[in-house]
Amino acid sequence: MLDPVPAARPADGLALRCGRALLSPWSRFSLLVVVLLSAVTAVLLYEPQRLLESGWPPQVSGAGAVILFALAYGLCTAAFVPRPLLNLAAGALFGTQAGLTAAVAGTVLGAGISFTLGRYLGQGALRPLLRGRWLKAADGQLSRHGFRSMLAVRLFPGVPFAAANYCAAVSRMGYGPFLLATGLGSIPNTAAYVIAGSEASSPTSPTFLIAMGFIVVTGCGAAVVAWCKRHRLRTREGSAGTG
Repeated sequence: MLDPVPAARPADGLALRCGRALLSPWSRFSLLVVVLLSAVTAVLLYEPQRLLESGWPPQVSGAGAVILFALAYGLCTAAFVPRPLLNLAAGALFGTQAGLTAAVAGTVLGAGISFTLGRYLGQGALRPLLRGRWLKAADGQLSRHGFRSMLAVRLFPGVPFAAANYCAAVSRMGYGPFLLATGLGSIPNTAAYVIAGSEASSPTSPTFLIAMGFIVVTGCGAAVVAWCKRHRLRTREGSAGTG
């Protein structure tokens, strides 16, 4: 005679329910919020922008300093430290070539960290909320044409870096196109800031003035493109509402 199957114990059922609750999309999203708030708090306490004033620690130099700066850059961008400030610091500390290498590497690293956090902790909770016209349009563009869309976003600095990272993470865009587009698209604007930082001691030099001019022109161009797209969307919504 076969032994009867033992009934599930209440403790087992409670553990199963707790495990499902902890792994639910909104629990993971809550963890994402906690991680980001902790990162922002750490930045406010330690103030990494002081590198512009005090300089890099003298005991760290050479290639090791560049690698360490790139790692710090990536962590800082994931914690919402403005990239222009970090790019200026890269140029001031390491010069144009090494500074650009560190800044681009840090940009890709920071974008990858944010993308990973958003994909695994936020996507499940946020994707069902994509009901608005603008949100659906952005999601469709990133999901279908991820590389060229992200490349355009990085080339024109009108979209905040962190916002672009998390929008891409919530979409169905892949890691490869996202990181490649981030690396390539960030080079021109990053180079301008790095050059400006490296020539900050000579603000009247042609190199510094050209770099600052490029920053101003691309910023104005991004503002014009954003205004045109916003006006076009409003026109379409108005036409749909009267149709």
